[in-house]
Amino acid sequence: MLCSVMQKLAFLYKPYALAIVSIGYVLGELGHYLIGVTSKEIAEDLHYGDIACQFNSTTLSLVDLPVQCETAKNSTYCESLELNGSYYCEWNYNGLGLDYQILAGPSFIAVFTIVGVLLGIAADRYNRVRMLAVCTLIFSIAIILSGAVKEYWHLVILRMIQAAGEAGCNPLATGLLSDWFPEEQRGLVMSIFNWGIYGGYGIAFPVGRYVPEINAWDLGWRVCYYGAGAIGIIIAVLTGLTLTEPQRKTIGEETANDGKQVSIWKVILQPRIILLCLAASIRHCGGMCFAYNCDLYYRDYFPDYDLGWWLFAVTIVIGSIGVVVGGVVSDKFVAKMGIRSRVACLAISQIIATPFAFGSVYFNPLWAIITLGISYFFAEMWFGIVFAVVVEIVPLNMRSTIVGVFLFVMNNIGGNLPILVEPTRLTIGFRESLYIYYAGFYGISSIMFFFTMFLMDGPAEVERKVDKETGRTAPPAYDNTTFINDDGQLPTLELPRFPERPPIYEHSRL
Repeated sequence: MLCSVMQKLAFLYKPYALAIVSIGYVLGELGHYLIGVTSKEIAEDLHYGDIACQFNSTTLSLVDLPVQCETAKNSTYCESLELNGSYYCEWNYNGLGLDYQILAGPSFIAVFTIVGVLLGIAADRYNRVRMLAVCTLIFSIAIILSGAVKEYWHLVILRMIQAAGEAGCNPLATGLLSDWFPEEQRGLVMSIFNWGIYGGYGIAFPVGRYVPEINAWDLGWRVCYYGAGAIGIIIAVLTGLTLTEPQRKTIGEETANDGKQVSIWKVILQPRIILLCLAASIRHCGGMCFAYNCDLYYRDYFPDYDLGWWLFAVTIVIGSIGVVVGGVVSDKFVAKMGIRSRVACLAISQIIATPFAFGSVYFNPLWAIITLGISYFFAEMWFGIVFAVVVEIVPLNMRSTIVGVFLFVMNNIGGNLPILVEPTRLTIGFRESLYIYYAGFYGISSIMFFFTMFLMDGPAEVERKVDKETGRTAPPAYDNTTFINDDGQLPTLELPRFPERPPIYEHSRL
């Protein structure tokens, strides 16, 4: 009886497995970005970062104030500002400063990138389900303990431990999903899984803003971390006990260029690889600068506006659509225009996003959210496209290594450069620093993508060789016709496949 019921429900296993690993990824990203939304409350509790004069009234509006709070440079003057006998400013920690930038960026990214490479290698040799369960358990416990910290350095250490755990989610889950699902379903599956980036980032806004206000059990901001970590432990247990290691599917080639082994350094040091990686690093820095500072910025400049749910909607809905649309559009053009068209899509999308990114920081709340939505739609096209380009311009047997190196460089440059926001903010202002490192870096990356485009191959087909004995046509130099690496795993993001088309020198069906 039980066996027959299990057989009937067997078709639900794959969707269930997808749901479990995707929820785990969402929780990991939630823990990653929650610090940016709760930093002010944590700073007031742990006493780190900058102290400034801040608006603190629920009955007054900024337009009513005779003197703005930020003009006060000391506590005495700050706390003396009043309107009709009502004091409206407070001298307190604002959640910003060098301490916060280290907490949000370098302490997390340094561990995340190194451990991610190591776990990616281990994933090819050991049981991935057990490793994923352990990684989920590690970052979940770190998130819970983050809610119990008493000192700033405790939080830094726990951020590092959290990064070590979350680093395994992407490479391990990607390999598992590629083996669980058939090739024709992988595009949709990978899109669902990678939605976790935007899901976790977007959910951080309402959770970090509104849960502390409830002050459940008199715990304030700590409840956010306790809750996220507790759910993570449940997902870790379900991962370890209910998921099974699938049979590995190895699809790939060991050599490229007609059997000739190509030096990995020769591939990595190609000008187009170097310029593409630098452009992606600059773009990544712009995105991280906004991700780590947007909530603090809007709270600082518009304290009488509640933008939490709007930021949630823009991030999850529009950001997710932008990722999918970017890949689909670039894939349609690449059939006619070659690999160069993908890089053209990168350059065009980022240059369109740049003025709207500028507007999202320049305008008042209404137009800031409108321009942010438009900017997000175009700006977030970059992620899927850039990795489609990478896998199409390198030999098949080197994809895993080169993509790993690409991610390592991109995350270390793009993830650590946001620390420059703080000294710039102190020199010229918070808004002006985001002009440079957020909108400005979008513009710089678009220019770099534009120059990279001319290093890529165009639409012209490569002359194909014909084997005299068999009469069959030989494949192009890099026959990257599927989005599968040499280890049988899919990259982080894959978009729906299109019908087979005539082969070109470098092409892909995502």
